[in-house]
Amino acid sequence: MAVQVVGRSLMTSDQTPHQARSVGIGGWVVSFLPGRTLTLEQATAALQAAEAVTAVRSLANRVGLTPLETVGLAMQEPPWAEPVRPNRRRGWLE
Repeated sequence: MAVQVVGRSLMTSDQTPHQARSVGIGGWVVSFLPGRTLTLEQATAALQAAEAVTAVRSLANRVGLTPLETVGLAMQEPPWAEPVRPNRRRGWLE
């Protein structure tokens, strides 16, 4: 994942086609968040999130799900409980 700022006015990534552009006075707009003005840190996080979506899409395809299904199920379904381990007999030295 590599988000880069080009010429202090454009932010790009080698993992996603989404971009962010400077709108002056420290404000940035991101291609998939129209109408929102973000800070540099927020715009960077948004592009990193877009990169994560690219990774999720690739993994979701491997298991036959859409990215939305994958994220939704991973967020909704509780993880399995830890396996119950049999009690060890305590020796007299413990």
